[in-house]
Amino acid sequence: MKIYNTLTNQLETFTPIHKDTVNIYVCGPTVYNYIHIGNARPVIFFDVVRRYFEHKQYTVNFVSNFTDVDDKVITKALEDQTTELEVANKFIDAFYKDAARVGSSTKYLAPRVTEYMSAIISYIERLVEQGYAYQVDGDVYFRVTKVSDYGILSGRKIDDLIEGSRIEVNNKKENPLDFTLWKKTNTGITWPSPFGEGRPGWHTECVAMIDEIFGGKIDIHGGGSEIKFPHHENEIAQHRAFHQDHIANIWMHNGQLNIDDKKMSKSEGRVILVKDLDVDYMGFRLFTLSTHYRSPINYTDEVLDAYVKDWERMRRVYKQTFYHLDLKESLDVSPVVSENLKAIELRFMDAMDHDFNTANAITELQNLVKFTNQTLRQKSSSEELKACIELFDTFFNILGLYPGVTPLNASDKAIYMAWTDARKNKDFDKADCLREKLSEKGIL
Repeated sequence: MKIYNTLTNQLETFTPIHKDTVNIYVCGPTVYNYIHIGNARPVIFFDVVRRYFEHKQYTVNFVSNFTDVDDKVITKALEDQTTELEVANKFIDAFYKDAARVGSSTKYLAPRVTEYMSAIISYIERLVEQGYAYQVDGDVYFRVTKVSDYGILSGRKIDDLIEGSRIEVNNKKENPLDFTLWKKTNTGITWPSPFGEGRPGWHTECVAMIDEIFGGKIDIHGGGSEIKFPHHENEIAQHRAFHQDHIANIWMHNGQLNIDDKKMSKSEGRVILVKDLDVDYMGFRLFTLSTHYRSPINYTDEVLDAYVKDWERMRRVYKQTFYHLDLKESLDVSPVVSENLKAIELRFMDAMDHDFNTANAITELQNLVKFTNQTLRQKSSSEELKACIELFDTFFNILGLYPGVTPLNASDKAIYMAWTDARKNKDFDKADCLREKLSEKGIL
């Protein structure tokens, strides 16, 4: 299994730190608003990463945080005349609903920054003690020049960063690139600390929580490409200072999702919230996974509609095959796997093993749809159709696509059989009436 490591900019064979276990941390949302479709991309993709490792029989420890203390959260609380806690709770609940909508599991460790404040403060204290951080009037800053390979992730050099920076002048800093670990403030929620009343800087929160939860280096650190610098770069620097080691063996970054070839912008009204999507969410999930995760995605209504229709076709073939077996009481037969099915499965798994190439994997899912449809039309044996259904289930489970098909009860079976008989007998009025009943039940 090979994964593209954005730390080394090359494909690397994956070898877990601990046998048969994968430790993954993905930067989560700052909870001051509903997530948009760009925010949903890492939620979907890294859910697939977890699913595939589990398919390969790994134990996956998956962690993705909530940043529930931030200037944006405080501003939102002031605007709504409420507390930061109430703002965070509202949008964490909304996030879970949106994650479920797009088919991603929410059963993982999701630490809140406010729950790890003592660990964050202790982490900062240690950096100060070791000389990697310094205090000025209650603020604490990290000395980037103390880390010899600062810029290793983004490929940037300190001198170039200083020369080309538009960083706001801060006379408290020894170096304009030094970043905040602790911010002295009396605005919004604050905590007491050895440095004074305040709250932590964003770049320290994730690295301190990783240290507290995992106790050291992890296998994979993920997130969107837009936070590669400075957030992830600063995480690496702090961990290097703290442990003299890298925080993760592999870094994975997903590309951005743009609208009409432009970055999403709230000020320009170019944002689509996940909760406002008026399509089958599985079609949206298929859309996001049909582009390799490291490449940008360009959203248009027309492109999304095409993938929604693709999903409808996949689901329709799956349902027809499933109900064909159900009506024949053949769902429990032993599958017979043809060479064609073996080849489709092999190509699917090869795609996933090669840097989670979901685009190529979906091509094989589409090949499975065609093959199953042909097998169904040829009135092949139940054993052959059962093999198709089982491979569908495997692919769907890895990609997180849910067809929502369950065995029919006796009443629904009777209606379904009457509908198929009416179609065969060309009794179209009766067939239309029965079809409407089946559609109301969500069977068709």
